[in-house]
Amino acid sequence: MSTVSVFSAKIGGWTVPVRLLGLAQPLCKAEIDMPTPSILDAVLARIDSDLPKALDRLIDLLRIPSISTDPAYKADCARAADWLVRDLGELGFAASARPTPGHPMVVAHGGTGSGTHLLFYGHYDVQPVDPLALWTRDPFDPAIEETPKGQVLRGRGTSDDKGQLMTFIEACRAWKSVHGTLPGKLTIFLEGEEESGSPSLIPFLKANATELSADVALICDTGMFEGRTPAVTTMLRGLLGEELTIHAANRDLHSGMYGGLAQNPIHILTRILSRLHDAEGHVTVPGFYDGVGELSDDLRSQWQNLSFDHARFLGDVGLSVPAGEQDRTPLEKLWSRPTAEVNGIWGGYTGDGFKTVLPAEAHAKVSFRLVGDQDPHALRQAFRAWVEAQLPADCTVEWKGHGNSPASVMQITHPAFAAARQALTEEWGIAAAFVGAGGSIPVAGYFKTYLGMDAILMGFAKDDDQIHSPNEKYDITSFHKGIRSWARVLEKLA
Repeated sequence: MSTVSVFSAKIGGWTVPVRLLGLAQPLCKAEIDMPTPSILDAVLARIDSDLPKALDRLIDLLRIPSISTDPAYKADCARAADWLVRDLGELGFAASARPTPGHPMVVAHGGTGSGTHLLFYGHYDVQPVDPLALWTRDPFDPAIEETPKGQVLRGRGTSDDKGQLMTFIEACRAWKSVHGTLPGKLTIFLEGEEESGSPSLIPFLKANATELSADVALICDTGMFEGRTPAVTTMLRGLLGEELTIHAANRDLHSGMYGGLAQNPIHILTRILSRLHDAEGHVTVPGFYDGVGELSDDLRSQWQNLSFDHARFLGDVGLSVPAGEQDRTPLEKLWSRPTAEVNGIWGGYTGDGFKTVLPAEAHAKVSFRLVGDQDPHALRQAFRAWVEAQLPADCTVEWKGHGNSPASVMQITHPAFAAARQALTEEWGIAAAFVGAGGSIPVAGYFKTYLGMDAILMGFAKDDDQIHSPNEKYDITSFHKGIRSWARVLEKLA
């Protein structure tokens, strides 16, 4: 019979318990010992028994219409920040609402210890509710509803992001209730302008970098893979936006008098944009793929095991044939490959009836999703040079940039990522996955740029939560097991 012993080992600079069997051969890092029952089990039991009160607290926060984009709700945004300051103060955090040119930032510090210092980020502001007529209830009078898929909490902000951020706070509350202390050294940072472009975020990070710096950030603004598989998001695509206007004649021209002789800027624009991709779906802008890396074998294997049904994914929106790079899998296209898309194109007469003109100008908006180490500034220059090289002598182009942000790629070799993945697996009973995200969560990149730390992005939203839309909801199971998940993560990390 094999004997079992436990010793402490250094893994990536962390001291963790490692189990030895028989001939003292250590197991792989994924086999790090389960938490000591006396430490965690009582916390999980408290979370279960306190769920009704936790829902009451969430509903109280949801009733505050903290719409950051509308100046009419400025006082409500401040009220939501104050609500969170009070709640965190009751848990033993030193919390305050910090003024900004826009809405307040909530910053709270709590706990002690020489272990990992964690920074948790969420946002308390919400999207506008229009069109109000499509809601089945008052969006700021949330309530639990029975649905064919189970109980949900319906209301604005339930999933994005008040319900998500409260999963972390409730995990801290349960830990404090059971053990009398917070689980390690924690900083909580809650923003009030995420839904309105975060205009105060970068200046605030720069001004408070020393105070906000930690070993690793935690962000709860993501979801489950296909609504059932727990996931840690480890890569986020960046974004570059360009608007171009091609000018030809000095006025609109009569097509009967000038057609066939004068340049038509719509023809020029569409001809150029049609060359943006080759027949295999690859982007043709020179240097476009500079900085684009390949997946590791381990990550590729994890993604393949997710068994993504791209036919159903496309079928849900009335499509069936995958576009894009034909030598890539569907999940690679969505998560780890860059894109170039025409988002809008217009010019000439587009009103009712018919007007035979050669327009003086034509317009388009083009966006690029970036991955890896692609440089948005270099790509902007490359795209503009590529367009300008194809212009006829009589034509000019006018440019308007629409922002840029690089991709965020987390260093998943940091042991915190393996620990978070293991915690999710233990809670949900399904092997958690490292996944990518097709969109952007700029704050993750900002934490890396301005605070020098990676972020673990794990959330419990589902694809049908209708965030930003009428009748937003958050599954009660997502809220409950989300709290339990964070308790497990805190035990492993803090």
